[in-house]
This record gives sequence, structure tokens and C-alpha cells, in this order.
Amino acid sequence: MAQANPIWGEERIANELRLTRRIRVSPRTVGPVSASPAAPGGGSGSQRWAPFVRNHAHAVLACDFFTTVTVRFRVLYVFVVLEVGTRRIVHWNVTEHPTAEWTIQQFRMVMTPETSYRFVLHDRDSIYAATVDRAIASMGRHVLKTPVRTPQANAFCERLIGTIRRDVSTG
Repeated sequence: MAQANPIWGEERIANELRLTRRIRVSPRTVGPVSASPAAPGGGSGSQRWAPFVRNHAHAVLACDFFTTVTVRFRVLYVFVVLEVGTRRIVHWNVTEHPTAEWTIQQFRMVMTPETSYRFVLHDRDSIYAATVDRAIASMGRHVLKTPVRTPQANAFCERLIGTIRRDVSTG
């Protein structure tokens, strides 16, 4: 089943086995059995996430939005861009109304022709509309989107945001 449907994931294969063959099996059990023997570690030949980040950390920018509330109860959106290789904040800005155009302008300020960043990592938030991804691509960068509901895929920004929140609340 995995060979006939190479784009299916472990969970989909487990569900298909349950529905079509009445075989109940965990997706974790399906993984090692359905892995392709062509690549080391059973992968499909493409580079796994952790080695990719290690190999290209100097060329990856991770970005995210988070909200904060002012003393006067105004909600502000904070946009941060982090260089993964050095864990250095490359850019940040605040707005009351984030739009795709505003976000594109933030990327223009970060990704000048002199910078060597090749990848931009962001989540699937609606603020990163297709126009934002096209603008990033037009700057010669590749967009890496995190999988749905997996904040750990952008752990670098999530950790930074947690640190900012802790420092602000105790300071």
C-alpha cells in the first residue's frame, strides 16, 4: 500500500488498513514497515528535518507573530525574524493591524541583496497569504512552511517568543 501510494503518510495508511482490510494498527507501527529501503534510515531519499536545519542553519530565517496587550488594553502584534544559525534576532516590528502588505515590507527590510539567506521558515498562519510567499520567492528565497499544528517545527522562534514573554512578565 505504501509503495502504491508514496505520498500517503503513516496515519493515512493505518486508516486505510482499518477501513478496507479491518486491520487495526498504529501509525507508529506502519512507519518502519512502509519505509523505503532505498535511503538510509528508511526515508524517501530527501533530507530529514533535523539534518536539514543543521546543514543549512546559517541560511534559514525563522519568523513568527505573537500578540501582547498594552497597559491600555490594546492588542499589538509583534513580528520577529530569527537567524537560525546564530539564534540572533535579525528583525522585529510591532503593529496593531498586520496585513500581507505589511508583512511583505518587513521581509523586504530583512532580505536585501547583500544577505545570504536562502530559506524562510514560517507557520501556516493566515497572515502569510499566498502573496507573501510569492513576494519571498521573488526575492530569490525558498519558503518552508511548518506542518499543520506543529509549533515544534518552528522551535527556534517559539523558544524566543517564550523567552520574550517570560522576560516581559518578570521585568
